[in-house]
Amino acid sequence: MAMLEIDGSKGEGGGQVLRTALSLSMVTGTPFRITKIRASRERPGLMAQHLTAVKAAKAVSSAQVEGDHEGSTELTFTPGVIGNGKFFYAVGTAGSTTLVLQTVLPALMLAPGPSEITLEGGTHNPFAPPYDFLALTFLPTLARMGPVVSATLESYGFYPKGGGRMQVAVEPVESLTPLELMERGANTRLRARAMVSGLSMSFAIRELDIIAQELGLDAGSVRPESINAESAGNVVCIEAESDEITEVFTAFGKRGITPEEFAAEALTDAREYLASTAPVGKYLADQLLLPMALAGGGRFRTVKPTRHTATNAAVIKQFLDVRIDLGQLEDGSWEIAVTN
Repeated sequence: MAMLEIDGSKGEGGGQVLRTALSLSMVTGTPFRITKIRASRERPGLMAQHLTAVKAAKAVSSAQVEGDHEGSTELTFTPGVIGNGKFFYAVGTAGSTTLVLQTVLPALMLAPGPSEITLEGGTHNPFAPPYDFLALTFLPTLARMGPVVSATLESYGFYPKGGGRMQVAVEPVESLTPLELMERGANTRLRARAMVSGLSMSFAIRELDIIAQELGLDAGSVRPESINAESAGNVVCIEAESDEITEVFTAFGKRGITPEEFAAEALTDAREYLASTAPVGKYLADQLLLPMALAGGGRFRTVKPTRHTATNAAVIKQFLDVRIDLGQLEDGSWEIAVTN
């Protein structure tokens, strides 16, 4: 099979280009060579998180790999046969375990048998989907396409030390079922959690007071939590549970901002979603494209797509003969349709 040539600087130009290419290379059996990896980033090339994703893909598909070292801006990946079983991946830093999982998950969802994956590293990273989004939004939506993927969080991992750990079990299917997700449903129930590690609970309480006031939440719908992690951390999760889907919006505390400023930041994505009637948030929109393309079709309504979504669509179309159409509707939401 001819080797695909991929320019890693195209579009958004981040690590997603590499991860999508790895996922689709394993499933389709297509070898690829990628250059200019993460060219738009302050520190281009492969970092620990990306190397772990490459090593994970290599293990799952018995691949031959060249260029898999830290700082590398070029990589050649030639997949073999997809396997299943027990896998252990340690990022070694606070790099995202969820992004490593999402790299190998498409292959494991279509593997010849079930798999168990243990991942160690960052579970709550400001530049990646956190565990809560994975467990409450992404995996339940994937289940509607056939495979059953369950995740358990054993410990939290924050920047800079990481140290988080989660277990994932995958029950695969022979093929994915196309998904339509056009309506949110009649009811939306809101909850909010603020979690702190190595910080005063007063931070969480102050954050939740602002969020409760802005979203009209009663005391039973907010929950401050003190958690144990190797690094100090503060994360807020706003959950919007509707009849058809649960969306999760997160934000991470930073030095130099007050709990009140942080709460306002956490509300930004939630407000955008709640002001729309679309069921799919902007991060889920990006991540649904690949499984829908593998299923051969599907469509959903979402808020305004990001550059990540357009970049992901471009990489997918290099591997698969599919159309991905994006268009704005009269109510301001966007429809994304995947067709053969």
